[in-house]
This record gives sequence, C-alpha cells and structure tokens, in this order.
Amino acid sequence: MSIKEVLDREVIRRNRPQELDGTRPDPIIVAKKYNDPKIALICALFSYGNVRSILAFLQTLDFGILQSKEEEILRISSYYRFQKPLDVANLFLTLKRAGDLQEIFLRGYRKGHDVREGLKELIEYLYSLNPYQSYGYKFLLGSVPKSSPKGASPLKRWNMFVRWMVRKDHIDMGLWSKVDKKDLIIPLDTHTFRTALKLGLLKRTRYDMQAALELTRVLRDFDASDPVRYDFALYRLGQEKLV
Repeated sequence: MSIKEVLDREVIRRNRPQELDGTRPDPIIVAKKYNDPKIALICALFSYGNVRSILAFLQTLDFGILQSKEEEILRISSYYRFQKPLDVANLFLTLKRAGDLQEIFLRGYRKGHDVREGLKELIEYLYSLNPYQSYGYKFLLGSVPKSSPKGASPLKRWNMFVRWMVRKDHIDMGLWSKVDKKDLIIPLDTHTFRTALKLGLLKRTRYDMQAALELTRVLRDFDASDPVRYDFALYRLGQEKLV
C-alpha cells in the first residue's frame, strides 16, 4: 500500500464526529460550539502546549464578553502559560475592535491567491487595532510573515485557523467562502513534522515555513484541490504515536 493510500484511508477514518469527543481532545471542539471566526481565532491562538491543558483553559473562557464594553473586557482574570490576565484581556479587546476577519484576510490573499499574504494583512491589521505590548500578547499574535520562508515561523496556529475557516467536513468549520482550499498551507506542528519526516514526505529537517510549504507541495500531488485534507490525519498519527 502506498503512502497516499495509507493517508487517504486515514482521512476517511478520521473524518467523523467521534474524533472530536472528550476522549480525543482538540481545540476545535470549543471553536465549533460557537461557529464564530473571532472565537475560533482565540481558540487557535491559544493552541500551544499540551492539548488537554489547551482544551481545559478554553473551556473556562467566557466568549460572550466580546460583546461587552471595553472596560469590562479589561477585567478578565484568566491566564494561560505565557499569557497574564492583561494579555488575555487585550486579545479579546483587539478582536472586539476588529471587523470581518475574512475581508481583511482577502486584501492580502487576493495578491496571487497567497495565504501568507493574507495572514500578513490580517496580523498587521490586528496589531494596528491595539497599542498594547507584552511578550505574552506578541506570542499570541505571532510574527508578521516574512518574504523568505527559510527560517521563518511556520505559523502553525494561524494556518490551522485558516484551515478551520476554509475547509468543511466533520472536523473543519467552513465559515469562509471566498478562499480556495487548494491554496491552504499545512499547519505544521511538531507531531505533523515528525510524522512527515518518518513517512518520507518531507526532506527538510528544519522546522520552519519552508518545511510547511514543502510538505504542502507534496500533499498537493496527492490532492491538488485540497492538499490540507491530510493535515488532521497526519496530526493524529503523530499524536497517537502510530508512526
């Protein structure tokens, strides 16, 4: 059986509601309860570290506070790893001030159907909405994508958010209609990275955007219209130590 056949089988096996029950934690479980891009982005940006800890933290957040006055938002007392309460509060404050996230993303994406340009536009826009600065806050929003992918962040949490928004199946939410799923970049996390190396799908041994683009190109040979459909299966194979 070829690697493509193995992955195709895994995609079919994983594309089911049971993959997102309490025994198989994933941050999209919380995001799907609300079907809202801003809440989904919060869930994605806090998706670092142990997945059970991520899910436990997200389940404590009151997302309804996005509709509150700014002074009430600034009283948020939640914290998570590198993020102090004021960092968490300012992320909520920034997103309260934000307009339609898809429309902002499209300003950059339409320059050649390039997801990196879309993310550059969106990240710069969010930074412009709030002058607040701290290590924890900057860690959440991340760096603005560089022109050269070599050595640059793979933007795993951002590419995962875009995957959630664009694809539609039992896992992904499909809330955005104006971005083509063929242009998505795989959200390269450590599980996916190691699994891809073990399966021979990836030659680059440095964990960066160049590696994410290389793996995406390989997966595009498997499915040109939807290369990132393999992401969740690769992630689970690595997470469950099946490869």
